Amino acid sequence: MTSLMVSMTAFIAGIKERFESEKGATATEYSLLVGLIALVLVAGVGFFGGELDKWFSTLGTTVGTW
Repeated sequence: MTSLMVSMTAFIAGIKERFESEKGATATEYSLLVGLIALVLVAGVGFFGGELDKWFSTLGTTVGTW
Protein backbone atom coordinates (compact mmCIF):
# COMPACT_ATOMS: atom_id res chain seq x y z
CA MET A 1 0.00 0.00 0.00
CA THR A 2 2.88 2.37 0.72
CA SER A 3 4.38 2.05 -2.78
CA LEU A 4 0.98 2.82 -4.29
CA MET A 5 0.73 5.90 -2.09
CA VAL A 6 4.21 7.05 -3.14
CA SER A 7 3.36 6.48 -6.80
CA MET A 8 0.12 8.46 -6.51
CA THR A 9 1.90 11.30 -4.68
CA ALA A 10 4.57 11.45 -7.41
CA PHE A 11 1.87 11.36 -10.11
CA ILE A 12 -0.08 14.20 -8.48
CA ALA A 13 3.12 16.21 -7.98
CA GLY A 14 3.97 15.77 -11.69
CA ILE A 15 0.53 16.94 -12.80
CA LYS A 16 0.67 19.90 -10.40
CA GLU A 17 4.08 20.88 -11.79
CA ARG A 18 2.76 20.82 -15.35
CA PHE A 19 -0.14 23.10 -14.47
CA GLU A 20 2.10 25.52 -12.57
CA SER A 21 4.76 25.63 -15.28
CA GLU A 22 4.80 28.90 -17.23
CA LYS A 23 6.94 27.75 -20.15
CA GLY A 24 3.98 27.74 -22.52
CA ALA A 25 2.77 31.11 -21.29
CA THR A 26 6.21 32.65 -21.83
CA ALA A 27 6.40 31.27 -25.37
CA THR A 28 2.94 32.68 -26.10
CA GLU A 29 3.91 36.09 -24.75
CA TYR A 30 7.08 36.16 -26.86
CA SER A 31 5.19 35.12 -29.99
CA LEU A 32 2.61 37.89 -29.44
CA LEU A 33 5.44 40.39 -28.92
CA VAL A 34 7.18 39.27 -32.12
CA GLY A 35 3.90 39.50 -34.03
CA LEU A 36 3.27 43.03 -32.75
CA ILE A 37 6.79 44.13 -33.67
CA ALA A 38 6.37 42.65 -37.16
CA LEU A 39 3.06 44.47 -37.58
CA VAL A 40 4.63 47.79 -36.56
CA LEU A 41 7.55 47.21 -38.94
CA VAL A 42 5.26 46.41 -41.87
CA ALA A 43 3.13 49.51 -41.21
CA GLY A 44 6.23 51.68 -40.77
CA VAL A 45 7.89 50.41 -43.93
CA GLY A 46 4.64 50.89 -45.86
CA PHE A 47 4.29 54.50 -44.73
CA PHE A 48 7.98 55.37 -45.00
CA GLY A 49 8.27 53.63 -48.37
CA GLY A 50 5.40 55.69 -49.77
CA GLU A 51 6.90 58.93 -48.47
CA LEU A 52 10.33 57.97 -49.81
CA ASP A 53 8.81 57.22 -53.22
CA LYS A 54 7.20 60.66 -53.30
CA TRP A 55 10.48 62.31 -52.27
CA PHE A 56 12.48 60.55 -55.01
CA SER A 57 9.81 61.33 -57.60
CA THR A 58 9.97 65.02 -56.68
CA LEU A 59 13.76 64.91 -56.71
CA GLY A 60 13.76 63.21 -60.13
CA THR A 61 11.38 65.80 -61.52
CA THR A 62 13.51 68.65 -60.12
CA VAL A 63 16.73 67.21 -61.48
CA GLY A 64 15.05 66.49 -64.85
CA THR A 65 14.11 70.14 -65.27
CA TRP A 66 17.70 71.34 -64.78
